[in-house]
Amino acid sequence: MDPHTSAQDVMRCDLCETTVVQMHCDTCLVNLCKACVGEHMISYESKKHEIVRFQLRKSTLIYPVCKFHKKERCEMYCKQCAIPICSACIASGNHSGHNILQMTNVYKARKEEIEKEIDELEQNIYPTYQYIASDVQNRMSQLEKEYGDLSTAITKHGEDWHREIDELVRKLTTEVEKMKAEHHEALKSHIHEINQRIANIYNEIQASTKLLELNDISLFLEFNTNIHEFRKLPPKVNATLPHFTRTQYQQEQLIKLFGNLSSLSLTSDKHGYSMKTMQKSPEAGSSSPVKQLLDQPETITTINTGYEEFYNVACLSNEEIWTRGNDSTMKLYSINQGSVLKSITTKSGYIPSDIAVTKSGDLVYTDDVVRTVNIVKNKKIEEVIRLQNWRPWGVCSTSSGDLLVILYSDDEKQTKVVHYSGSTEKQTIQFDDQGKPLYSSGCYYRYITENRNLDICVSDSRAKAVVVVNQAGKLRFRYTGHTPAPKIKSFYPLGITTDSQSHILTADSNNDCVHIIDQDGQFLRYIDCGLNYPWGLCTDTNDNLFVAQWRNRQVKKIKYLQ
Repeated sequence: MDPHTSAQDVMRCDLCETTVVQMHCDTCLVNLCKACVGEHMISYESKKHEIVRFQLRKSTLIYPVCKFHKKERCEMYCKQCAIPICSACIASGNHSGHNILQMTNVYKARKEEIEKEIDELEQNIYPTYQYIASDVQNRMSQLEKEYGDLSTAITKHGEDWHREIDELVRKLTTEVEKMKAEHHEALKSHIHEINQRIANIYNEIQASTKLLELNDISLFLEFNTNIHEFRKLPPKVNATLPHFTRTQYQQEQLIKLFGNLSSLSLTSDKHGYSMKTMQKSPEAGSSSPVKQLLDQPETITTINTGYEEFYNVACLSNEEIWTRGNDSTMKLYSINQGSVLKSITTKSGYIPSDIAVTKSGDLVYTDDVVRTVNIVKNKKIEEVIRLQNWRPWGVCSTSSGDLLVILYSDDEKQTKVVHYSGSTEKQTIQFDDQGKPLYSSGCYYRYITENRNLDICVSDSRAKAVVVVNQAGKLRFRYTGHTPAPKIKSFYPLGITTDSQSHILTADSNNDCVHIIDQDGQFLRYIDCGLNYPWGLCTDTNDNLFVAQWRNRQVKKIKYLQ
C-alpha cells in the first residue's frame, strides 16, 4: 500500500505474511502469528528461542552464547576473569574461588551506567560540541569581514602611496617642464641675437659693395666698416641638461617602507572551551534562530498598485512598503490596508531607476537621466551624489548606513559598483583578480543588495548571472541559474534581496519564479506561487518576501520560511 494515499496497514506475520502478528521471537527478532510459531522453532532447532507476546517483545533478556561451550548460554559473570560464563564453566572448576555474579545484576548495573552516560552525552557533551561547532562557524563567518578589512587596509595604504607617488611625479615633471622652458627661452634669445648680427653683416656687405662702385674719394676716406666688431664672435650658450637619478632599492627595503604583514599564528588552547549544560526550559533559544524553508510557500497578501508597469518594491517596515513603476511617482503603501499612504515625485520629473530604504528609514532613489542619487527626508528631496560621465542604476543601503550604487559609463562600455559614505567614494568594485570586468557593460537592468555576511550581491540581467563579491570586492561566485527551471527558459535575474538566514533571493522573470540560493551560491529551491513576471524583491524583518510583478502590477507578500 502507498503510505501517502492510504491508512496505515496492520503488522503481518513475517512467515505467512497474511495473518495479523500475535507473537514475537526475541532471539531471532521475528514477528509471528500463533500458527507459525511451531514452524519457526522447527526451522531453527539449534537456537534457544524466546517466544513472547508481541506486546512484550524485547522484554526477554538474550544471554550471550558461551565461548567455551557453544550450546550453552551464559547466565553468570566471572568478575575476576571479566567474562560471561555458563553452568558448564562453573562445573569445570576453572572459576573456583572467583566472584561469580548473576548476569541479570551485571546487565542492570551496566544498563544504569549506559543510561547515565547517555544523560551526560545529551545534557553536557552534545550541547558542548554544538556550542563549539557554532563558535567555530561564527569565527569562520567573521573571516571574510576580518580578512576583507585587512585587504582593504592594505589596498587603501597602497592607494595612499600611489597618490603620494603621483603627486611626486607631477612635481618632478612640472620641474622638468619649467627647466625645458627656461632652456628653450635662453636658446631663443641667443638665436635672436645671432640673427640680428647676420642682418647687420649683410647690411655692411651691401654698403661696402655699393661704395666700391663710386669714384668719390671723400666717401672712401669717410667710410669706416664695423668688421672689427663682427670679428668678435658671440659667446656660445651651453647648458647642462638635468638628469633623473633613480633611487636604487631592494624589495626588502620597500617592504619596510610600505609596511609589514605579520604572519598567521594558529595555536590550540586546551582550556579554551568549558563543558556546557543543556537548558531544558522551552524558553532557552538562540538569539539568531535557524529557520527552515517551507515545503509550500504561501501567499499572504496581494496589493494592486495601479501602475501601468510595476518595477520595484522596498520595505520601510513590516507594515509599509515603497513602490515605483513607469512614472515619476513613488508610492508608500499600507500592507494591511492596501492603500497609498504617501506619494513622492522625483525632483527631475523622470522615472527613477531604482529605490531602496536606508538604515535610518529614508527613501533613496537613483535617476540615471540626470546622473544623481537622491534621498527623501521629511518629503524634501536631497541630492546626495551627482555624477559625471557615469549614470547610476541599482542602489541599496548597507548595514553600516552607507550606499552601494551600480554605475554604468556614458559610452555604455563599463559597469562598476561604488561604495559611498555620504557623497564620498570609499571603494570601487569593477574587475576580478585577472583584471576582467565583473559585470556586463551597457544600459541593462542590474540590482544590488548586501548580505548579512557583508557580501555584495548584484543581479546582472545581461550576463544572466548573480555576481557575488566579498566586502573587499573579491569575486566569491557567479550563480547562473538552476535547471530545470519551472518554464525551462533561460535564467533572467532582476530584483535581488537577502534574508536573516543569509539566503540570496533573485527574481527570474523568464520563468515566473524566485530562486533561493545560500550564501555560497548553492541552489535551494524555487518560489513560484503563481507569480506573473516577477521583477523587484524585498524582505521584511520577519522574513516575509514582497514581490513586484511587472505584468499584473501587483505586490505579493509571500511566507516561505517557518
